Amino acid sequence: MRSTDIKIRTDAALEAKAQKTLSELGLDMTTAINIFLTQVVQQQAIPFRMNNTHQKGIQFGGWQNKIKIHPGFDEPLDEFKEYV
Repeated sequence: MRSTDIKIRTDAALEAKAQKTLSELGLDMTTAINIFLTQVVQQQAIPFRMNNTHQKGIQFGGWQNKIKIHPGFDEPLDEFKEYV
């Protein structure tokens, strides 16, 4: 098998923590990355669940265009603004 070099950029603190964790698991960074890439090829996907924890805005999913807001929805707020 012919090998190649891959150059990546990452945060230095993240790399140090990853090196420590991998060492505790008996792995080095090269082996861990090769395991990851092998799983990507075998599964034809990222081999773990990914969540967008930085989602912005409301996601309606299947309810898109099915939720209607009554035209008078803001009326109580308008009355409150007049009061203040």
